[in-house]
Amino acid sequence: MMVKTDYYEICKQKLKYLNYSENTNRIYLFYISEFLDETSPIYPSRLTSNDFQNYLNDYDFSSISQQNQIINAIQFLYKYGLEKVYDKVSFERPRSEKKLPRIIEKDFLLKQIDKISNIKHKAIISLGYSTGIRVSELLNIKITDIDSKRMIINIVNGKGRKDRIVPLSQKILELLRTYFRQHKPKINLFNGVELPKYSKTSCNAIVKKYIGHEYHFHLLRHSCATALLEFGVDLRIIQMLLGHASIKTTEIYTHVSINLLNQINLPI
Repeated sequence: MMVKTDYYEICKQKLKYLNYSENTNRIYLFYISEFLDETSPIYPSRLTSNDFQNYLNDYDFSSISQQNQIINAIQFLYKYGLEKVYDKVSFERPRSEKKLPRIIEKDFLLKQIDKISNIKHKAIISLGYSTGIRVSELLNIKITDIDSKRMIINIVNGKGRKDRIVPLSQKILELLRTYFRQHKPKINLFNGVELPKYSKTSCNAIVKKYIGHEYHFHLLRHSCATALLEFGVDLRIIQMLLGHASIKTTEIYTHVSINLLNQINLPI
């Protein structure tokens, strides 16, 4: 009889076969393992639809994002690990929260960046703000992805396994050249002390150190998008630069642009 580890391995191999991202693999396998632990000593093959439904009903979710992740993971186990038809389990999604993105005020951000003396930290924050790329995309940039002739950066295997290009400003190019001469990275543009590439934790830490403790790296992306919008860049171009699948995702920045709000003629 197959045991928990067998079904865990089935899911692990299936995730690999379906080419899910490394981060998704890690999250799914964590919640699948947690579920199998919680439902033991019942053998996975004997789990019923009620066992799945009761687990989801009783789980104390900390956020809508976590709820979606757990539903996705359990659904994956149900469908691919146990090969069950999940019409008897309600995998209904919670209604998403309509929160506006936080941004960092442009002049303040530029002033703080200008004060940074550590060239590596300055390059990481400046590149993140200039291009609006995700932290995972920044960490995966290789030296060969920088095209100084065409003044672009190739974002390879970004979110959704999609490639795209983002523009490279002359100021950022000069900053990266200074950084390169000092640190001499080998493969990845930003390498760790003992690792081939820098970590997400370190990127968030330097944002908190130089910009403010209440901020994190992803706010550089929101701030870049808002700045581009206020500079008059078309939403479709911003969508392309950020790698959004839908224009509706990009339109959220119209709700936080002060310049656009200031154009409104109020009744009094």
